[in-house]
Amino acid sequence: MSKPLAPPSDLAGDFSNRMPDGDNRDRLVCDSCGFINYVNPKIIVGAVCTWEDKFLLCRRSIEPRSGYWTIPAGFMEENESTAEGAAREAKEEALADIEVDGILAIYDIPRISHVQIIYRARLLTENYGVGEESAEVELFHWDDIPWDDLAFPTVHWSLNQYSETKDAPLGAPFTTPPHALAKMRG
Repeated sequence: MSKPLAPPSDLAGDFSNRMPDGDNRDRLVCDSCGFINYVNPKIIVGAVCTWEDKFLLCRRSIEPRSGYWTIPAGFMEENESTAEGAAREAKEEALADIEVDGILAIYDIPRISHVQIIYRARLLTENYGVGEESAEVELFHWDDIPWDDLAFPTVHWSLNQYSETKDAPLGAPFTTPPHALAKMRG
């Protein structure tokens, strides 16, 4: 579950956890002015990036799942679109410039209050490298992807869903498989 944000610095009052008028769940509410500090899900953005018939993967150098392979992805920042965030993550983690094609999948992970928006993208050049959060970055042919060493189920899903769509026009995005959603509710 997401942690509460720090209250704005100009609020002098104490906060209490209570149900505001017109709401249906407890929230952190300023006792002086009634400011409601909403805690909302975090958005993760990323991309399945390809060069010719190879897939760009990064070996994580940070927790969680340090040492395991992933697609370039991370938390969306303020003042950026989801596509811009996916491109930024590819640059930060793999020093790669990408062109986003379209949304490949949207995954709901309620247990940790995350929503992942994964794009299909292609590398603009074959140039890539090791970014700050990566221990290693490599282009893999499909049969060489280290399937047993992928960091998260969503990496498996997005790679497989990319394989199902390849260069076909993207319509409605895939979503979290129903059997997995039940497990993720924790």
